[in-house]
Amino acid sequence: MTDDPFRNGLIREMPNLRAFAVSLCGSLHLADDLVQETLVKAWSNAERFEAGTNLKAWLFTILRNTYYSLGRRSALEVEDAEGAHAARFAVLGDQESRLDLQDFRRALAELPDDQREALILVGAAGLSYEETAEICGVAIGTVKSRVNRARGRVAELLGISGLADIGGDRQGFNAELTEPWR
Repeated sequence: MTDDPFRNGLIREMPNLRAFAVSLCGSLHLADDLVQETLVKAWSNAERFEAGTNLKAWLFTILRNTYYSLGRRSALEVEDAEGAHAARFAVLGDQESRLDLQDFRRALAELPDDQREALILVGAAGLSYEETAEICGVAIGTVKSRVNRARGRVAELLGISGLADIGGDRQGFNAELTEPWR
């Protein structure tokens, strides 16, 4: 890497941007295009970025705004909320975790856009409530509410009412916790 902190920051955030883009548009191909467009815009406007501020939040804001400005659905997109179309292009494994992930993706797709976005930014991208509020242009309390409602709805859709409903290895969970997702 070079000594350019801005360039290094862009490179470092690419995986996080891609994950967020996939969660927004549901397509790896479109997500890659969205990340590329985001990086081009960021690079073109590098002079607008204030050194010492949060580059990750700035990039996520550009990506989010780019996604919404391009529109949610283009005429060329195939509606595939159930994943049936995508499943024809992939070989699904027999592992139970693969099925759990598929169930989770379906549940995530059923959330309203604002709740899904907040949950992905806080839960998957690891952003703070404050950073997420800044990216989404809402109050911190609104983000907390959206994340809480999203977690509750995902748990409901997955039929999870307590720790006993979670499969797999639970050794990493604190035995005192009864509802770690709330």
